[in-house]
Amino acid sequence: MDVLTAVVTRRSRHALHEPAPSDAEFTELLKGAAAAPDHGKMRPWRWILVRGHERDTLGRHLAIGEPPEEQARTVQRMLRAPLVAALVFCPTENHKVPEWEQLAAASSVAYGLMLLLHSRGYGSIWRTGRLCTSRSAHELLGLTPAERLLGSLDIGTPDDLEPVNSRPVGNVTERVATFASLPRTGRADAGRTS
Repeated sequence: MDVLTAVVTRRSRHALHEPAPSDAEFTELLKGAAAAPDHGKMRPWRWILVRGHERDTLGRHLAIGEPPEEQARTVQRMLRAPLVAALVFCPTENHKVPEWEQLAAASSVAYGLMLLLHSRGYGSIWRTGRLCTSRSAHELLGLTPAERLLGSLDIGTPDDLEPVNSRPVGNVTERVATFASLPRTGRADAGRTS
């Protein structure tokens, strides 16, 4: 699958089942995704792979403090895919590369990984929510105080019955401007004449 096809046909997949990539295959795909822009080559991220009964354990930690009627649903949400890959953001504080740029690098790796998974026939969906804010889950996953969970990818093999069509991109011309077309007000050359 070429890159443009992967970009326009990738979709978030809700129905995911075995097989999911092995740890070795995940790492192989991550090597490709890690080629994303990363000022300073800092790699301000790490991934934690959660499979099998570990998903149930993580779900029970996420459910701590929830009303009893919600706890079972929270646990079930962690079982929606055979592999849950949690993305941990590990910024380097007081560095010349600002935190926002480190966050952009981590986000780029996640998107690149989703495209590579899709190109291999796997499905994925980006999840945030309670996983990102649960202190109990952070402790269970061994996060340091400086780290935070950005979310997770549910990964598996998609249901073949789900149609995959190219995403309609629509008109993006209003999102592009040339320098010459910008209003002159406030530009350094505003007072100059040719």
